Amino acid sequence: MYYPDEIIEEVIARNDIVDVISSYVRLNRRGSNYFGLCPFHNEKTGSFSVTPQKRMFYCFGCHVGGNVISFIQRYENMSFTEAVKLLADRAGMKLPESDDPEAKKREDQRSLLLAVNKEAAKYYYAQLRSEAGERGLKYLQGRGLTDETMRKFGLGFARSSKDETYRYLKSKGFSDDLLNVSGLFNFRENQGMTDKFWNRVIFPIMDTGHRVIGFGGRVMGSGEPKYLNSPDTPIFDKSRNLYGLNIAKSSKAKNLIVCEGYMDVIALHQAGFDQAVASLGTAFTTQHANILARYARESVRQGEIARHKEILLCFDSDGPGTDAAKRALVILHEAGLRAKVINMTPHKDPDEFIKALGAQEFEKRIEEAENGFMFEVRMLENEYDMKDPSGRSAFISDVAARLLRFEDQVERDNYAGLISYRYDVSKDGLAELISKQALSASNIRIAPKPIPTRKEFLDTADEASRLPQGRLLSWLCDSPELYTVVSRYISADDFADPLYRKVAQLMFDQLQKDGPDPAQILSMFPDEEDQRRIAEAFHSDVGKLDNIKMKEGALKDLMINIKRLSLTRQDRDDNGFDAIKRIRKELEQLESADIKLNQ
Repeated sequence: MYYPDEIIEEVIARNDIVDVISSYVRLNRRGSNYFGLCPFHNEKTGSFSVTPQKRMFYCFGCHVGGNVISFIQRYENMSFTEAVKLLADRAGMKLPESDDPEAKKREDQRSLLLAVNKEAAKYYYAQLRSEAGERGLKYLQGRGLTDETMRKFGLGFARSSKDETYRYLKSKGFSDDLLNVSGLFNFRENQGMTDKFWNRVIFPIMDTGHRVIGFGGRVMGSGEPKYLNSPDTPIFDKSRNLYGLNIAKSSKAKNLIVCEGYMDVIALHQAGFDQAVASLGTAFTTQHANILARYARESVRQGEIARHKEILLCFDSDGPGTDAAKRALVILHEAGLRAKVINMTPHKDPDEFIKALGAQEFEKRIEEAENGFMFEVRMLENEYDMKDPSGRSAFISDVAARLLRFEDQVERDNYAGLISYRYDVSKDGLAELISKQALSASNIRIAPKPIPTRKEFLDTADEASRLPQGRLLSWLCDSPELYTVVSRYISADDFADPLYRKVAQLMFDQLQKDGPDPAQILSMFPDEEDQRRIAEAFHSDVGKLDNIKMKEGALKDLMINIKRLSLTRQDRDDNGFDAIKRIRKELEQLESADIKLNQ
């Protein structure tokens, strides 16, 4: 959905960024800004800042930044339109209909696909409770599910006919084009539209707003594949959603349990563990870890103590499940999360465990969950002959290399001490081995590289050139009175970086009218990486300038750097003699100018 700039500006203006973010993050005032622990990465020292004057947030640790809309997008895992609607509702605003036909078409399609899925879910739900769904109902009851649990998860059944669902949805007025995009059907020229899900128990997949965005189906009998999932559609991306999260996000438990399948999640919820989620027919991904990172940190308001949830992996206890757990632990670590592993032996999965031993015993296993790194080390033992001295030495060397993942020295030393104790290795010997591994890793990183091409060299130069451009934008944002001086020598076209050039033009236009509004500028760039770079620019540090002479000198140096970069860009890109000649003359005038600022 496209909304005019003035509507977006009103949404931003009517949602005080400090008030909104403080409902998610505990903020403390420090001078004119507010600081807290970043909700987007794991940290012990608050580097997450909120600047009311700029109406922006920025993390100096992970470099994520933006305005109130992009914060809601990232934290709530919403689209831009969804975030705007949430904030508009919060402010009591009524949003207008879009005037952009293409944007309206995309938004209408999204709404219609949600309607298709909702109607399909209702149909499957009714079929399970009809005579035709008796087979599916008996299967679910045989798995120990109660009627209440089946209602809670909206479980259904797809009949054996290959066009029942298609004919039903057609009767509701949905077009073939829309149904073809929904992921519910297969289309072949000689057969037309046929149901993708048939003769299967159906598991509706919901987003965090409890809207049905896809389906999973378990075949009745010996058909293949055993489990079938919706393909990616405009409203469903299996790598960015977790089954059961719509319920688990509100759990009061001190942890989040990550399983492998639908039945594992449902069995755990029925047993009272409503914090369980699962990936959707795909391997655990970085996107899954990032979603967990948002919900592993409970929403806290000012005055409350921030609490963090543990991530507990509860994958199958067989070989593939163990391998999946090891991969997930690495991904979670990279996302700044620490995880533990629940031991389910002698049973294969949570569903089987709960049936055999019950909820109370599972609670004990949660309390006894093994530290993720130590689980990985224990599994690593199976790859070496621990009875052979050389095999044992190779094992310890491998562990030492893995200890380098821990950047914090104290944390690494704590794990090294535990490894030393458990495997009877001297602390000094292990410390020396870790140092050698670190040196080896360092050597790998600084190995000689091929001579860069001209393009690679220029790309590197562009990266370095962004610093003065970002600093000038930040300085103008903080001190708009400088524009009177800057505009005599620098135009928006002088910014060599294409993104900063667009930002400079928008800011210069604002400076000529009502003054800078970085939050409004940011809303004009939908790309997440563009938003990150713009937020970083607006938070560039111009350094400590104690007196007017230092400020004048620093401003002149920045402008000269930018003008020189402008000359290089013109020389490289335009090859226009007149342009080069003009910019050189402007540079000479700037270099000889006596820059004066008002006290």
